Amino acid sequence: MRTYRYLDFITASFVAVLIISNIASTKILDLKWFTFDGGTILFPLAYIFGDVLTEVYGYARSRRVIWTGFAWLAVAAGVFYLVDRLPAASDYTMSDSFHAILGQTPRIVAGSLAAYCCGEFVNSVILAKLKVQTEGRLLWVRTIGSTLVGEGIDTAIFLLIAFGGVFTNATLWEIFKSNYIFKVGVEVAFTPITYWVVTYLKRVERSDVYDRNTDFNPFQLSTNPATAAD
Repeated sequence: MRTYRYLDFITASFVAVLIISNIASTKILDLKWFTFDGGTILFPLAYIFGDVLTEVYGYARSRRVIWTGFAWLAVAAGVFYLVDRLPAASDYTMSDSFHAILGQTPRIVAGSLAAYCCGEFVNSVILAKLKVQTEGRLLWVRTIGSTLVGEGIDTAIFLLIAFGGVFTNATLWEIFKSNYIFKVGVEVAFTPITYWVVTYLKRVERSDVYDRNTDFNPFQLSTNPATAAD
């Protein structure tokens, strides 16, 4: 099996971004033009990592990383839920604070997991298919185009599952717009950095995968077949 120099680092960074974003999302921020949860500040990096993974290593390997992130996000949510409900030591005085920050409701956890899974897979599939159609040209079209769809699906699913019926439709729409515009804006702003990272990784990893023969079934964990150009 072929080994890669940076794939493990990117995978670990991707998972870390997901878990940190999920914890930070417990605080709602008001930044004048935008109102969103704190996790939105870091979460767009997950889509940038996803773009890099698919562009350099191909959809099949990106798919495994997406499921790795899903698994550890679910584990983190489960551990927080369990710890929150276990009895605290008699001299521990921060139970209310722990519950407020990490004692997430089942709806928020379900919304986060469903949104992440759907959004990331849509983003990766679109980018992989566009790469084949464009013959590897116009990277910015692939990264921004896939993010426009993926982030839209991600944000919509999360808000509907986590807060549907809690907030009015007007409020949900305002939160959606703030989240979506900010997330896509980060992707656009980071495009030059994405170009540099992708170019560097393709050179040092000697990998530039075109998913011409890849099975895009999200539940198929095989990393083959795909056509790679060195």
